[in-house]
Amino acid sequence: MHIPRHMHAAVTTEYGHIEWRQVPTPTIDDDQVLIKVAYAGICGSDLHIFSGDFQPRTKTPLIQGHEFAGTIVDVGKNVSNFSRNERVVVDPILWCGACAACKLGQYSACTSLKLVGVDMNGGFGQYVAVKEFMLHRIDGSISDRHAALVELYSIGFHACNRAALKAGDTVVIWGAGRVGQSILQAARTITDAPIFLIDVLANRLQLAANAYSDVVTIHAEQENAPDVIAQHTGGRGVDVAFEAVGHARVVANNPHPVRGCVQSIRGAGAVCVLGLSNEAVPFVMKELIWKEAKIIASRVSHGEFKEAIHHMAMGRLAPDILISGEFPAERVAEAFELLQNEPAENLKILLSFDGGEQTFSKSENN
Repeated sequence: MHIPRHMHAAVTTEYGHIEWRQVPTPTIDDDQVLIKVAYAGICGSDLHIFSGDFQPRTKTPLIQGHEFAGTIVDVGKNVSNFSRNERVVVDPILWCGACAACKLGQYSACTSLKLVGVDMNGGFGQYVAVKEFMLHRIDGSISDRHAALVELYSIGFHACNRAALKAGDTVVIWGAGRVGQSILQAARTITDAPIFLIDVLANRLQLAANAYSDVVTIHAEQENAPDVIAQHTGGRGVDVAFEAVGHARVVANNPHPVRGCVQSIRGAGAVCVLGLSNEAVPFVMKELIWKEAKIIASRVSHGEFKEAIHHMAMGRLAPDILISGEFPAERVAEAFELLQNEPAENLKILLSFDGGEQTFSKSENN
């Protein structure tokens, strides 16, 4: 395949401004491959990077994008396990290997963790260069469009693993956004026991209900979530609670999501917290102590790409409900504008680098 010297990419030229422009095609090192990107997903963190919230960690100009899938078109001379024309997804995590967490094998807690598309150029371009160890194959049972969601699903599976979720466990998830939905779908591959999903947005609850008729949805502006859970479980509470809200606004008659998680679990239950926020959490430690429960944090993923790919290939996930729309990559500025202006109406917007299957239409999303 002919590889052009220049490509087009969505470049964040300065914070608050992204444009489709011509840039040099990346060159590869001996341990890298060059991927022709098919689809890339816009993550919530991409919006924060775009707005400048990751300063001084991020620098402009930057090609963002850490959720993407494509086909290998070139390989470095030291690459031994992958070949040209193989379809792959990329685990974007780079860890130092030297900090205390890395030495314990928990590289997802690396103190200097870096990601492709955040700390270096990523997948919002026609081509991207990545190291061989970051690659995972996908077969014909998974479309490129769905493969772009594997990174998001890896976060859901990692959270379930951090919480030691097992068959027969009951679950509550506070937050039905991208991460909450991925946890829900991952959890449903592990347990067939009741799962409760809580949010203030009816459309997001409905998305989950459309795919999983047995999920109990709770609208936090209409019901007290811990009370509903207590009623459904005979006062026992759930085994595991996940908090995937982050910047929570006050909702009448409901506690802060983290406190709500503690109130919703059984004695000796577990709370797994994923929501990123700089805000202090109103929390009563006594409620946790009385239950002798535990709070666990979950960050990015730790090898769960294989789990996500396996379950996606087996048809056990519902990727289409996560996709609110699709834009040709050259219309990236419109996609970012839509996500900034209408965040409640959209979960995942995909950028298509190969013409795609369809373009976004608001009428299709309502």
